[in-house]
Amino acid sequence: MVRPEPIFANKPIEAFRQYEGASGIHERVFRTYKLMHTHQTTEFAQRKLNEWCKFERFSATIMEALERLNDLVDESDPDTDLPNIVHAFQTAERIRHAHPDRDWFHLTGLIHDLGKVMAFYEPQWAVVGDTFVCGAAFAPSIVYRSNTFEENPDLNDARYNTQYGIYSANCGLDQVTMSWGHDEYLYRVLRNHGATLPDEALYMIRYHSFYPWHSGGDYMHLSSERDLQMLPWVREFNEFDLYTKSDSLPDLEALTPYYQSLIDKYIPGTVRW
Repeated sequence: MVRPEPIFANKPIEAFRQYEGASGIHERVFRTYKLMHTHQTTEFAQRKLNEWCKFERFSATIMEALERLNDLVDESDPDTDLPNIVHAFQTAERIRHAHPDRDWFHLTGLIHDLGKVMAFYEPQWAVVGDTFVCGAAFAPSIVYRSNTFEENPDLNDARYNTQYGIYSANCGLDQVTMSWGHDEYLYRVLRNHGATLPDEALYMIRYHSFYPWHSGGDYMHLSSERDLQMLPWVREFNEFDLYTKSDSLPDLEALTPYYQSLIDKYIPGTVRW
């Protein structure tokens, strides 16, 4: 079988992540972030972490979970209106083209958004979009930072609204409470299952939506030496996650056997979600 060519984005880099505009998509995106920034408190994020990390919602293989994303369009994404499974294969194939010898990286691209299966049980503002630290001051580079947090109780809570909040200098990102979403969830699912992906892959999965950190340069005061060592890998992944979004559709049927072989290698069997 001839391998299909990878999909490349068909618009310039500067056209991605444009959050201002009058289109229906921009209205949808703003509404999603407004709800997120109103309700994603420290208490909410901690409660959802405890709820979802019981891993008792359903059981499915990685490919079965991926197929569920056929029915999901990310309401926080201004760059695509296609089902999320398309983005998964676009990302994976572009990584495969650039890094042919790192099969774990290919699989990471395919599965990085699988935590979005939560959207069939939760509102999308509790699943998708850029993540941020809860329990400390909201960073300036957060999307819509200036006009969406007014009703968040943490904004005026003295425990949470200072630079360090409830944390200490360079405590490490694994010690902070992130706004709840698909990144942290999938990371926890994979750890619980015993996936054998390398640490670089797990960092990419856990923090790929943490734009205020890997792209905005915020929260460095909470980052450990290990976080900073892994940051280049997260940034490398971001290039493929963001700039591969296109209206051109990959041949999912032709690509599936290769990616199934990687699933069998790194995340075999039925997974608890």
